[in-house]
Amino acid sequence: MAVDKKSQVKEQTFSWEGKDRTGKTLKGEMRAVGDAVVRSNLRRQGITVFKIKKQSRSRGKKITEKDITFFTRQMAVMMKSGVPLLQAFDIVAKGHANPSVSRLLYDIKNDVETGSSLTQAFRKHPLYFDQLFCNLVQAGEQAGILDALLDRLATYKEKILAIKGKIKSALFYPTAIVVAAFIVISVIMIFVIPAFKDLFSGFGADLPGPTQFVIDVSEIFLGYWWAIFGAIGGGIYGILELKKRSIPFQHLIDRTLLRLPILGEIMRKATIARWTRTMSTMFAAGVPLVEALDSVGGAAGNIIYSDATKRIQNEVSTGTSLTVAMQNTEVFPSMVLQMVAIGEESGALDAMLGKIADFFEQEVDEAVEALTSLMEPLIMMVLGPIIGGIIIAMYLPIFKMGAAVGG
Repeated sequence: MAVDKKSQVKEQTFSWEGKDRTGKTLKGEMRAVGDAVVRSNLRRQGITVFKIKKQSRSRGKKITEKDITFFTRQMAVMMKSGVPLLQAFDIVAKGHANPSVSRLLYDIKNDVETGSSLTQAFRKHPLYFDQLFCNLVQAGEQAGILDALLDRLATYKEKILAIKGKIKSALFYPTAIVVAAFIVISVIMIFVIPAFKDLFSGFGADLPGPTQFVIDVSEIFLGYWWAIFGAIGGGIYGILELKKRSIPFQHLIDRTLLRLPILGEIMRKATIARWTRTMSTMFAAGVPLVEALDSVGGAAGNIIYSDATKRIQNEVSTGTSLTVAMQNTEVFPSMVLQMVAIGEESGALDAMLGKIADFFEQEVDEAVEALTSLMEPLIMMVLGPIIGGIIIAMYLPIFKMGAAVGG
């Protein structure tokens, strides 16, 4: 029980000042359960402490993938410049605007100071540092080229972040059209149509069919708006949760996305770009092919390609060439297969995979730009007939009455 209580004690951040054995004044921060632990840890490092102060706690914002990418690039630049590892952590942590990132970096720094390898320290935070990240850092530590591997990892994460941004842009426009159409129609149905209904009630004649239909729909909106909005919100939430928890449903969603017109092609190209970029980065870092495929599947971002990667891994582990294993999955275009075959034959697979990734990233850029240009007329094509039809339906009784008076 005593161990459980101890494990529940929350760590806090302490700033400290002291001197090392040479008399040099040092400053830093450390995460610990109390100042006594800070003093003890620093004493083991040969530092005589003369000031310890508990930092005020600030929750900070959520740590994003962009934060981790920026941190990786900063570490790569500083290590290439000859800044020692622990000092680099100190500089990045102190200079970061998000307290959550600073706490994370101080935690990692403390682990390294107390004897853990950098890879072991990263593996304690799988929410922010995935298997691919840790594997590359481990390869860099073992080969003594951590600065080069961090630079390669930073470049990889920047390119993956960019491709994810393109996908979000591609998905944003259709979503924006649907949301805008729903909001406009809801406003018209709840606030505008009832005013017309009161006007028409004094006409004393039957309303045209389209007008009556719009009024009936408006009455449904007025009577059950809470249920309509609730059902839409609940449906979206349910789909997202089901996608997280149900593998068959995830298969259905990802397969459907790949089959969508225009969007499906963008999603497929983006997935292939991420797959080949990850494979190129892992292979260039010296990670064995079968082991590299472990990380590649998870980085693909689509369960169809993740499952295909597992099949490729099984076939490659039994002696099948990568090209044949990829061909057997039937999810890669012939151009990719031909370039991978050339890469295998020439012994430059990592370079060839990188070129494939560059090509498909460029394809995604161009496709998203084309989609952006297409969205403006598409918005008019969708919203125009809907809103125009409602307006015409509302004015039909007025036109009818004007014709009767004129006659």
